[in-house]
Amino acid sequence: MIRVANDFIRDEDGAVTIDWVVITALVVGLSMVTYLVIQTATTNMGGNVDTALSRSTVSTGTSAGGNGGIATAGTSGS
Repeated sequence: MIRVANDFIRDEDGAVTIDWVVITALVVGLSMVTYLVIQTATTNMGGNVDTALSRSTVSTGTSAGGNGGIATAGTSGS
């Protein structure tokens, strides 16, 4: 019985499995954190683009051949 207990203590097969489980859990955790950071940044950027576009004025020009385009705050549009 003592020999079986000593063999069990010296056996390292289970330790390798536990190592892989821990490494996999770390990779999944870091992936989730990375996703949240990227998701937050893209949401903020989308809001900034929405704000900039909603404040812009789009001009198609005139029938006399005037310039058209997008005029943002602080520009004359020409």
